[in-house]
Amino acid sequence: MDVPLWLALLVVGVLGVKLIRPPWWLIAALLLGGYLLADSVLAPVIDSTVK
Repeated sequence: MDVPLWLALLVVGVLGVKLIRPPWWLIAALLLGGYLLADSVLAPVIDSTVK
């Protein structure tokens, strides 16, 4: 079964919020920080570290 990446991330995110119940400001800060890091100069370094 092939599942799109966006769907898998959405399911994991929804389950994480329901089970762990982090504050919404923390979720917003992590999403905004990830978005800003993906478009920064550090993106190639992070990409090579993750792979």
